[in-house]
Amino acid sequence: MATLRDTFDNIDPLDGWSLPAWTYSDPEFHAVEVERIFRPSWQVVCHDSDIPNAGDWHSIDYAGESVIVVRGTDGAVRAFTNVCRHRGSRLVDGTAGCAKKLVCPYHAWTYELDGRLTGVPDSASYPALDKGKAGLVPVEAESWRGFWFVRLDDDGGPSVAQMMAPYEAMVEPYRFEELGALGRVTLRPREVNWKNVGDNYSDGLHIPVAHPGLTRLFGKSYGVEAEERVDRMWGDLIDRPSANWSERMYQRLLPSVPHLPADKQRHWLYFKLWPNVAFDIYPDQVDFMQWLPTGPTSCLIREISYVLPDERREMRAARYLNWRINRQVNAEDTALITRVQQGMASKSFSMGPLSDKEVCLKHFCARMRDIIPEARHEHAPAVGWSK
Repeated sequence: MATLRDTFDNIDPLDGWSLPAWTYSDPEFHAVEVERIFRPSWQVVCHDSDIPNAGDWHSIDYAGESVIVVRGTDGAVRAFTNVCRHRGSRLVDGTAGCAKKLVCPYHAWTYELDGRLTGVPDSASYPALDKGKAGLVPVEAESWRGFWFVRLDDDGGPSVAQMMAPYEAMVEPYRFEELGALGRVTLRPREVNWKNVGDNYSDGLHIPVAHPGLTRLFGKSYGVEAEERVDRMWGDLIDRPSANWSERMYQRLLPSVPHLPADKQRHWLYFKLWPNVAFDIYPDQVDFMQWLPTGPTSCLIREISYVLPDERREMRAARYLNWRINRQVNAEDTALITRVQQGMASKSFSMGPLSDKEVCLKHFCARMRDIIPEARHEHAPAVGWSK
Protein backbone atom coordinates (compact mmCIF):
# COMPACT_ATOMS: atom_id res chain seq x y z
CA MET A 1 0.00 0.00 0.00
CA ALA A 2 1.46 3.37 -1.04
CA THR A 3 1.98 6.06 1.58
CA LEU A 4 2.07 9.84 1.30
CA ARG A 5 5.84 9.63 1.63
CA ASP A 6 5.97 7.58 -1.60
CA THR A 7 4.55 10.50 -3.58
CA PHE A 8 7.60 12.71 -2.91
CA ASP A 9 10.65 12.00 -5.04
CA ASN A 10 12.92 14.38 -3.10
CA ILE A 11 12.99 12.37 0.14
CA ASP A 12 16.24 10.51 0.63
CA PRO A 13 15.56 6.78 1.22
CA LEU A 14 18.42 6.84 3.77
CA ASP A 15 16.78 9.66 5.74
CA GLY A 16 15.69 7.26 8.49
CA TRP A 17 19.00 5.42 8.80
CA SER A 18 22.24 6.01 10.65
CA LEU A 19 25.63 6.19 8.99
CA PRO A 20 27.03 2.72 8.29
CA ALA A 21 29.29 1.19 10.91
CA TRP A 22 32.29 1.02 8.59
CA THR A 23 32.52 4.83 8.55
CA TYR A 24 33.34 4.71 12.28
CA SER A 25 36.53 2.69 11.85
CA ASP A 26 37.70 2.83 8.23
CA PRO A 27 41.15 4.47 7.80
CA GLU A 28 40.37 5.75 4.31
CA PHE A 29 37.10 7.31 5.41
CA HIS A 30 38.93 8.92 8.34
CA ALA A 31 41.48 10.48 5.96
CA VAL A 32 38.69 11.92 3.81
CA GLU A 33 36.98 13.32 6.92
CA VAL A 34 40.15 15.14 7.89
CA GLU A 35 40.32 16.83 4.47
CA ARG A 36 36.63 17.52 3.85
CA ILE A 37 35.20 17.88 7.37
CA PHE A 38 37.92 19.09 9.71
CA ARG A 39 40.26 21.24 7.66
CA PRO A 40 37.35 23.52 6.57
CA SER A 41 35.64 23.56 9.98
CA TRP A 42 35.91 26.14 12.75
CA GLN A 43 37.69 24.92 15.88
CA VAL A 44 37.56 26.78 19.20
CA VAL A 45 40.98 27.45 20.72
CA CYS A 46 40.60 29.76 23.70
CA HIS A 47 38.87 32.83 25.12
CA ASP A 48 40.06 36.40 24.76
CA SER A 49 40.70 36.45 28.51
CA ASP A 50 43.17 33.57 28.11
CA ILE A 51 45.51 35.77 26.05
CA PRO A 52 45.20 39.22 27.66
CA ASN A 53 48.77 40.44 27.09
CA ALA A 54 51.16 40.80 24.18
CA GLY A 55 52.93 37.48 23.61
CA ASP A 56 50.25 35.32 25.25
CA TRP A 57 49.47 32.31 23.09
CA HIS A 58 47.33 29.16 23.07
CA SER A 59 47.68 26.19 20.76
CA ILE A 60 45.53 23.45 19.30
CA ASP A 61 46.59 20.30 17.43
CA TYR A 62 44.21 18.73 14.91
CA ALA A 63 44.00 17.44 11.34
CA GLY A 64 47.75 16.89 11.28
CA GLU A 65 48.47 20.53 12.11
CA SER A 66 49.50 22.53 15.15
CA VAL A 67 48.05 26.04 15.29
CA ILE A 68 48.93 28.87 17.67
CA VAL A 69 46.75 31.87 18.46
CA VAL A 70 48.87 34.76 19.75
CA ARG A 71 48.29 38.37 20.77
CA GLY A 72 50.68 40.83 19.14
CA THR A 73 52.31 43.93 20.53
CA ASP A 74 49.64 45.92 18.70
CA GLY A 75 46.92 44.10 20.65
CA ALA A 76 45.68 42.20 17.60
CA VAL A 77 45.16 38.44 17.80
CA ARG A 78 46.51 36.32 14.95
CA ALA A 79 46.79 32.61 14.22
CA PHE A 80 49.68 30.76 12.55
CA THR A 81 50.76 27.20 11.94
CA ASN A 82 53.24 26.26 14.65
CA VAL A 83 55.97 25.54 12.10
CA CYS A 84 59.31 27.18 11.40
CA ARG A 85 59.81 28.06 7.72
CA HIS A 86 63.41 26.77 7.77
CA ARG A 87 63.25 23.03 8.41
CA GLY A 88 59.68 22.56 9.63
CA SER A 89 60.42 22.35 13.34
CA ARG A 90 57.63 23.15 15.75
CA LEU A 91 58.20 26.53 17.36
CA VAL A 92 56.46 26.18 20.72
CA ASP A 93 55.53 23.22 22.90
CA GLY A 94 52.54 22.79 25.18
CA THR A 95 49.07 24.24 25.15
CA ALA A 96 49.76 27.82 26.32
CA GLY A 97 52.53 30.25 27.10
CA CYS A 98 53.92 33.74 26.66
CA ALA A 99 56.83 34.91 24.50
CA LYS A 100 58.32 38.23 23.40
CA LYS A 101 59.26 36.61 20.11
CA LEU A 102 58.74 33.15 18.63
CA VAL A 103 62.19 31.57 18.41
CA CYS A 104 62.73 28.19 16.78
CA PRO A 105 64.57 25.85 19.18
CA TYR A 106 66.37 24.16 16.25
CA HIS A 107 68.32 26.97 14.51
CA ALA A 108 67.05 30.09 16.34
CA TRP A 109 65.12 31.57 13.45
CA THR A 110 63.15 34.35 15.10
CA TYR A 111 59.64 35.57 14.32
CA GLU A 112 57.80 38.62 15.60
CA LEU A 113 54.39 38.15 17.20
CA ASP A 114 52.79 39.31 13.94
CA GLY A 115 54.51 36.44 12.11
CA ARG A 116 57.32 38.37 10.41
CA LEU A 117 60.69 36.64 10.14
CA THR A 118 63.25 39.07 11.58
CA GLY A 119 66.13 36.95 12.80
CA VAL A 120 68.19 34.35 10.92
CA PRO A 121 71.65 33.47 12.24
CA ASP A 122 74.26 33.74 9.48
CA SER A 123 71.54 34.93 7.10
CA ALA A 124 74.07 35.73 4.34
CA SER A 125 74.65 31.99 3.91
CA TYR A 126 71.08 31.51 2.62
CA PRO A 127 71.22 32.81 -0.96
CA ALA A 128 67.62 31.73 -1.69
CA LEU A 129 66.10 33.32 1.42
CA ASP A 130 63.69 36.23 1.14
CA LYS A 131 62.78 37.17 4.71
CA GLY A 132 59.74 39.11 3.53
CA LYS A 133 58.26 35.93 2.09
CA ALA A 134 59.32 33.54 4.86
CA GLY A 135 57.11 34.67 7.71
CA LEU A 136 54.88 32.29 9.62
CA VAL A 137 51.99 30.83 7.63
CA PRO A 138 48.77 32.54 8.73
CA VAL A 139 45.61 30.64 9.66
CA GLU A 140 42.16 32.18 9.45
CA ALA A 141 40.86 33.24 12.87
CA GLU A 142 37.51 34.53 14.09
CA SER A 143 36.38 35.91 17.42
CA TRP A 144 32.80 35.10 18.38
CA ARG A 145 31.57 36.58 21.65
CA GLY A 146 35.08 36.48 23.11
CA PHE A 147 35.97 32.97 21.97
CA TRP A 148 38.69 32.51 19.33
CA PHE A 149 38.18 30.00 16.53
CA VAL A 150 40.48 28.95 13.69
CA ARG A 151 40.01 27.06 10.44
CA LEU A 152 42.69 25.67 8.16
CA ASP A 153 40.81 25.83 4.84
CA ASP A 154 38.12 28.21 3.67
CA ASP A 155 35.49 26.24 1.75
CA GLY A 156 33.12 29.17 1.54
CA GLY A 157 31.18 27.99 4.56
CA PRO A 158 29.63 30.39 7.09
CA SER A 159 31.45 32.13 9.90
CA VAL A 160 30.86 31.10 13.50
CA ALA A 161 28.71 34.20 13.94
CA GLN A 162 26.60 33.22 10.94
CA MET A 163 26.22 29.67 12.27
CA MET A 164 25.03 30.96 15.64
CA ALA A 165 22.89 33.78 14.27
CA PRO A 166 19.56 32.00 15.02
CA TYR A 167 20.55 31.87 18.69
CA GLU A 168 22.31 35.19 19.32
CA ALA A 169 19.43 36.62 21.37
CA MET A 170 19.38 33.42 23.45
CA VAL A 171 23.13 33.57 24.15
CA GLU A 172 23.44 37.32 24.73
CA PRO A 173 22.34 37.42 28.42
CA TYR A 174 25.18 35.09 29.45
CA ARG A 175 27.84 37.78 28.83
CA PHE A 176 30.29 35.46 27.08
CA GLU A 177 32.68 38.33 26.39
CA GLU A 178 33.28 38.85 30.13
CA LEU A 179 34.07 35.23 31.01
CA GLY A 180 37.33 34.01 32.51
CA ALA A 181 38.76 30.52 32.73
CA LEU A 182 38.02 28.31 35.73
CA GLY A 183 40.99 25.96 35.73
CA ARG A 184 42.75 24.96 32.53
CA VAL A 185 42.08 22.97 29.37
CA THR A 186 41.65 19.26 30.05
CA LEU A 187 42.56 16.70 27.38
CA ARG A 188 40.81 13.33 27.57
CA PRO A 189 41.75 10.61 25.03
CA ARG A 190 38.96 8.23 24.06
CA GLU A 191 39.24 4.99 22.08
CA VAL A 192 36.20 5.77 19.94
CA ASN A 193 35.55 7.41 16.60
CA TRP A 194 34.85 11.14 16.94
CA LYS A 195 31.37 10.72 15.46
CA ASN A 196 30.30 8.48 18.33
CA VAL A 197 31.07 11.31 20.77
CA GLY A 198 29.06 13.80 18.72
CA ASP A 199 26.19 11.39 18.09
CA ASN A 200 25.89 10.81 21.82
CA TYR A 201 26.12 14.52 22.65
CA SER A 202 23.12 15.41 20.49
CA ASP A 203 21.05 12.33 21.36
CA GLY A 204 18.11 13.08 23.63
CA LEU A 205 16.62 9.58 23.62
CA HIS A 206 19.29 8.11 25.89
CA ILE A 207 18.85 10.68 28.66
CA PRO A 208 16.00 8.91 30.55
CA VAL A 209 17.66 5.52 29.99
CA ALA A 210 21.33 6.11 30.76
CA HIS A 211 21.51 9.36 32.76
CA PRO A 212 19.45 8.98 35.93
CA GLY A 213 20.97 12.12 37.40
CA LEU A 214 19.93 14.34 34.49
CA THR A 215 16.50 12.75 34.57
CA ARG A 216 16.17 13.57 38.27
CA LEU A 217 17.17 17.16 37.52
CA PHE A 218 15.16 17.77 34.35
CA GLY A 219 12.20 15.43 34.57
CA LYS A 220 10.67 15.38 31.09
CA SER A 221 11.78 18.87 30.07
CA TYR A 222 14.82 17.81 28.01
CA GLY A 223 14.48 18.89 24.38
CA VAL A 224 16.51 18.81 21.14
CA GLU A 225 16.41 20.63 17.81
CA ALA A 226 18.65 20.98 14.75
CA GLU A 227 19.46 24.06 12.69
CA GLU A 228 21.58 23.90 9.54
CA ARG A 229 24.95 23.78 11.35
CA VAL A 230 23.97 23.94 15.02
CA ASP A 231 22.17 21.52 17.34
CA ARG A 232 20.46 22.83 20.47
CA MET A 233 19.58 20.83 23.57
CA TRP A 234 18.02 22.15 26.76
CA GLY A 235 16.40 21.28 30.08
CA ASP A 236 14.93 23.07 33.09
CA LEU A 237 15.66 22.09 36.68
CA ILE A 238 12.55 20.77 38.37
CA ASP A 239 11.53 21.77 41.90
CA ARG A 240 11.32 18.27 43.35
CA PRO A 241 14.50 17.65 45.42
CA SER A 242 16.73 14.95 43.96
CA ALA A 243 17.55 11.83 45.96
CA ASN A 244 21.21 12.35 45.02
CA TRP A 245 23.21 14.58 47.39
CA SER A 246 25.15 16.53 44.73
CA GLU A 247 22.05 17.16 42.64
CA ARG A 248 19.91 18.08 45.65
CA MET A 249 22.50 20.54 46.94
CA TYR A 250 22.92 22.07 43.48
CA GLN A 251 19.16 22.58 43.29
CA ARG A 252 19.20 24.17 46.74
CA LEU A 253 22.34 26.31 46.55
CA LEU A 254 22.30 27.59 42.97
CA PRO A 255 21.82 31.31 43.59
CA SER A 256 19.93 33.84 41.54
CA VAL A 257 21.99 35.31 38.72
CA PRO A 258 21.03 38.99 38.36
CA HIS A 259 21.94 39.37 34.68
CA LEU A 260 19.88 36.38 33.52
CA PRO A 261 16.16 36.56 32.71
CA ALA A 262 13.76 34.62 34.91
CA ASP A 263 13.37 31.74 32.44
CA LYS A 264 17.15 31.15 32.43
CA GLN A 265 17.71 31.04 36.20
CA ARG A 266 17.23 27.25 36.33
CA HIS A 267 17.88 26.47 32.67
CA TRP A 268 20.65 24.28 31.20
CA LEU A 269 21.40 24.99 27.54
CA TYR A 270 23.65 23.13 25.10
CA PHE A 271 24.83 23.98 21.58
CA LYS A 272 26.80 21.77 19.21
CA LEU A 273 28.42 23.61 16.31
CA TRP A 274 29.23 21.64 13.17
CA PRO A 275 30.99 19.33 13.32
CA ASN A 276 32.49 18.85 16.80
CA VAL A 277 32.43 21.92 19.07
CA ALA A 278 29.98 22.22 21.96
CA PHE A 279 29.06 24.92 24.46
CA ASP A 280 27.38 23.84 27.70
CA ILE A 281 25.71 26.90 29.17
CA TYR A 282 24.57 26.91 32.79
CA PRO A 283 23.42 29.73 35.07
CA ASP A 284 26.67 29.32 37.01
CA GLN A 285 29.25 28.72 34.25
CA VAL A 286 29.92 28.09 30.55
CA ASP A 287 31.97 25.13 29.29
CA PHE A 288 33.28 24.40 25.86
CA MET A 289 34.09 20.91 24.68
CA GLN A 290 35.34 19.58 21.37
CA TRP A 291 36.21 16.11 20.18
CA LEU A 292 39.15 15.99 17.77
CA PRO A 293 39.85 12.87 15.72
CA THR A 294 43.27 11.32 16.30
CA GLY A 295 42.67 8.17 14.24
CA PRO A 296 39.88 6.04 12.76
CA THR A 297 38.88 4.73 16.20
CA SER A 298 40.30 7.33 18.56
CA CYS A 299 39.76 10.96 19.47
CA LEU A 300 40.75 13.58 22.00
CA ILE A 301 38.14 15.44 24.05
CA ARG A 302 39.28 18.98 24.86
CA GLU A 303 37.31 20.91 27.48
CA ILE A 304 37.42 23.82 29.94
CA SER A 305 35.01 25.86 32.08
CA TYR A 306 34.56 29.65 32.11
CA VAL A 307 32.83 31.81 34.70
CA LEU A 308 31.92 35.39 35.50
CA PRO A 309 33.35 36.95 38.68
CA ASP A 310 31.14 35.92 41.61
CA GLU A 311 32.55 35.42 45.11
CA ARG A 312 29.31 34.28 46.73
CA ARG A 313 29.80 31.05 48.67
CA GLU A 314 26.62 29.65 47.15
CA MET A 315 27.96 30.24 43.65
CA ARG A 316 31.32 28.64 44.42
CA ALA A 317 29.47 25.64 45.84
CA ALA A 318 27.14 25.45 42.84
CA ARG A 319 30.11 25.39 40.47
CA TYR A 320 31.72 22.58 42.42
CA LEU A 321 28.46 20.62 42.45
CA ASN A 322 28.02 21.23 38.72
CA TRP A 323 31.42 19.63 38.23
CA ARG A 324 30.46 16.63 40.37
CA ILE A 325 27.20 16.13 38.50
CA ASN A 326 28.81 16.38 35.07
CA ARG A 327 31.73 14.19 36.05
CA GLN A 328 29.20 11.42 36.62
CA VAL A 329 27.42 12.19 33.34
CA ASN A 330 30.76 12.08 31.50
CA ALA A 331 31.57 8.71 33.03
CA GLU A 332 28.20 7.37 31.91
CA ASP A 333 28.70 8.74 28.39
CA THR A 334 32.21 7.28 28.15
CA ALA A 335 30.82 3.83 28.95
CA LEU A 336 28.05 4.28 26.37
CA ILE A 337 30.22 5.39 23.46
CA THR A 338 32.74 2.65 24.23
CA ARG A 339 29.97 0.04 24.03
CA VAL A 340 28.82 1.45 20.70
CA GLN A 341 32.33 1.51 19.22
CA GLN A 342 32.86 -2.09 20.30
CA GLY A 343 29.48 -3.18 18.95
CA MET A 344 30.12 -1.57 15.58
CA ALA A 345 33.01 -3.98 15.07
CA SER A 346 30.53 -6.85 14.73
CA LYS A 347 29.82 -8.06 11.19
CA SER A 348 26.18 -8.40 12.25
CA PHE A 349 25.71 -4.62 12.41
CA SER A 350 25.76 -2.24 9.47
CA MET A 351 23.17 0.55 9.86
CA GLY A 352 20.47 1.29 12.40
CA PRO A 353 17.01 2.89 11.99
CA LEU A 354 16.58 6.39 13.38
CA SER A 355 13.57 7.68 15.27
CA ASP A 356 11.86 10.84 14.04
CA LYS A 357 12.79 12.21 17.48
CA GLU A 358 16.49 11.80 16.69
CA VAL A 359 16.40 15.04 14.71
CA CYS A 360 20.01 16.04 15.37
CA LEU A 361 21.42 12.66 14.42
CA LYS A 362 19.31 12.51 11.25
CA HIS A 363 20.51 15.96 10.26
CA PHE A 364 24.14 15.04 10.95
CA CYS A 365 23.92 11.86 8.89
CA ALA A 366 22.39 13.71 5.95
CA ARG A 367 25.13 16.33 6.01
CA MET A 368 27.86 13.69 6.20
CA ARG A 369 26.38 11.89 3.17
CA ASP A 370 26.28 15.15 1.23
CA ILE A 371 29.96 15.84 1.91
CA ILE A 372 31.18 12.24 1.55
CA PRO A 373 28.74 10.41 -0.76
CA GLU A 374 30.45 7.07 -0.12
CA ALA A 375 28.83 7.17 3.33
CA ARG A 376 25.66 6.10 1.51
CA HIS A 377 27.13 2.62 1.03
CA GLU A 378 26.07 0.14 3.67
CA HIS A 379 29.42 -1.61 3.40
CA ALA A 380 32.88 -0.22 2.74
CA PRO A 381 33.83 0.24 -0.92
CA ALA A 382 37.01 -1.37 -2.23
CA VAL A 383 40.22 0.10 -0.87
CA GLY A 384 41.26 3.12 -2.88
CA TRP A 385 37.77 4.54 -3.36
CA SER A 386 38.85 7.98 -2.20
CA LYS A 387 41.31 8.30 -5.08
